[in-house]
Amino acid sequence: MPGFWRTLCAGRKKKYQADPEVVVEQVQCTKSHELRTFKKMALSDDDDVKIMLNGSQLWKIKPGWQQQRLYQLESDGMTIWYQSRAKKARSKQIFSILHIDSVREGHQSEGLRKHGRRFPESCCFSISFMGRRKNLDLAASSEQEAQSWIHGLQKLGQRAIAMSQREKLVHWIRDYLHQADRDGDEKMSFQEVKDMLRMINIDMNDIYAYTLFKKCDRSNTDRLEDHEIEEFCTQLMYRPELEEIFHEYSGEDRVLSAEELQEFLQHQGEEATLERAREIIHKYELNEKAKQHDLMMQEGFMMYLLSAEGDIFNQKHRKVYEDMTQPLSHYFISSSHNTYLTNHQLVGSSSTESYIRAFMDGCRCVELDCWEGTNGEPVIYHGHTFTSKILFKDVIATIKHYAFKALRGKILVKGKKLSERRLAEDEEGRARMETAQELSDLVIYCQSVEYRDQPGSVCEMSSFSEDKVRKLMKESGNTLVRYNTRQLSRIYPDALRAGSSNFSPQEMWNAGCQLVALNLQTPGYKMDLNRGRFQDNGCCGYVLKPDFLRREDTCFNPEDLSSSMKILNIKIISAQQLPKLNQENPNSIVDPFVRVEIHSLGRRREQETTYILNNGFNPTWNETLRLEVLCPALALVRFVVEDYDKTSSNDFVGQYTLPFPSLKQGYRHVHLLSNDGASLTPATLFVHLHIEDPGQSRPDSCPSG
Repeated sequence: MPGFWRTLCAGRKKKYQADPEVVVEQVQCTKSHELRTFKKMALSDDDDVKIMLNGSQLWKIKPGWQQQRLYQLESDGMTIWYQSRAKKARSKQIFSILHIDSVREGHQSEGLRKHGRRFPESCCFSISFMGRRKNLDLAASSEQEAQSWIHGLQKLGQRAIAMSQREKLVHWIRDYLHQADRDGDEKMSFQEVKDMLRMINIDMNDIYAYTLFKKCDRSNTDRLEDHEIEEFCTQLMYRPELEEIFHEYSGEDRVLSAEELQEFLQHQGEEATLERAREIIHKYELNEKAKQHDLMMQEGFMMYLLSAEGDIFNQKHRKVYEDMTQPLSHYFISSSHNTYLTNHQLVGSSSTESYIRAFMDGCRCVELDCWEGTNGEPVIYHGHTFTSKILFKDVIATIKHYAFKALRGKILVKGKKLSERRLAEDEEGRARMETAQELSDLVIYCQSVEYRDQPGSVCEMSSFSEDKVRKLMKESGNTLVRYNTRQLSRIYPDALRAGSSNFSPQEMWNAGCQLVALNLQTPGYKMDLNRGRFQDNGCCGYVLKPDFLRREDTCFNPEDLSSSMKILNIKIISAQQLPKLNQENPNSIVDPFVRVEIHSLGRRREQETTYILNNGFNPTWNETLRLEVLCPALALVRFVVEDYDKTSSNDFVGQYTLPFPSLKQGYRHVHLLSNDGASLTPATLFVHLHIEDPGQSRPDSCPSG
């Protein structure tokens, strides 16, 4: 037994001096892990997955168009390859299992209901993607083949969810290796390596790149193959900033004991017991011998920091953790405006798919504009405009299937309540009712009434345009806040927003407004704020308002900026694997910088780093930003990465938004999202956070968060 392990067994406390045999063993363990993760990640013995690996001729169904295409699962078990025809030439297209949101059987998509009727329902399925990418509607040649693809995709999706960030990174690198290997010989020439570096957003000096290439070319063939490619990728993924932190706590022996990990956890603000430290070691350490002796190597430490436990978002908030028994007026409620629309307010298309996406995103309040259609058949569209119409019954069926994926299985109908049988004259002079009596009878708890600045029935609620509620906040902010402690209010975008743009929901939440309805189909920072707010409390669509927005005697006023305050110190350390923006130009490399925004009372507060030239793979800043956070209980923090451009506006790269109370302090990874909310995995920021309390507070009788 090597002397190092003899010392361990003797129970002696560190510091240890790692002898060469142990260093070799650690390297071999790391290499073994790399080999495992670079191999197939498919369920290769599964019958459904085998069929996907062999490939199938599936019908791709679009409006007025159906064509057979070959669809096949790549050997990595994470990528679907399919044939396409671009400019009459056959081309190869791919999409990742990681980007699939759900798989629906039969004619459950609007596209298949309208255009897939010639195919048996048992042979049809639809793939829905994260973000705003359109559904992929497909039909197989048999029910058995369709079921194999449906079940196979679901199994692979579950496998993808369980993947570690490290495995996702390996998959990401492997995909670019495959693209750069132009001759398909599974070997990498130096030119192919240079091409790959540009693909992954690195403008590396040729001399340095060639030195690294030759270092890994141990066979001296001017080609990297097998383990040489893996070694090159391992060198690329090296994180010196993590090594520095690891050495700070582990000392010269480069091995972290449970006691040293406990110290790190304490500085992180985590549960810092020896038992917890040992639990983390046994969960993330790759070296079995180290694990047996409650030790953690650098690779295991990195695995821990890249895991959900090293995320900036408090994992306890990923579940429903708030009191869900309070009055409805005590919650912010995820809400949609003109839910049926896919784009423009005046000439856009209406679709049941918009309802599905809203519900899958956690939306709890959707809008149905009901009108009488042909032959008395109710339809939904934006009345008196040129938007397309969809059947009321199709929307109701969609709500039945998708509204209860999360929550309590109850529907509240908000609308006008008929106090008597009111009649109105339409344009042609045929007498009709403004609201059907049967619909009116369903309206109980959410009766739509004009706003009165005095208490009314808790069953009554009011709707406001964004301009009207701003006016109310300026004139009588506290009165509106008190109204919202016992009654619901719904805020909708101004009629001038014909292009479906949005207002900032933060200003409305500051007044305690519950149903702040946005055009969910429109990406941008306003939707980022909405997603950030409602990823709290398990993404259930309900977030409990702070205490000072729930008490009927509150004196909180959203216009009063003399609120409680905290100071957020954020060290922006580095970024990892930022997406390439211009795929058409291989020489286009991002020049990234990071901006941190605080959205709360008053104006937006923000600070940003300098930009890093030509590096989107592993840029390093080590810059500290210091921001005031007014009313922390209401505040949202938004991290934004942009590509600096001195001649035009900067290009968006990625963002992540979360509630200030959900922040975790210490060293954290920020997992970036695209502008439509889809994951940009494995793109991350690595930061260190520290929150100061300057001790400012207001009297207990007038809390401000």
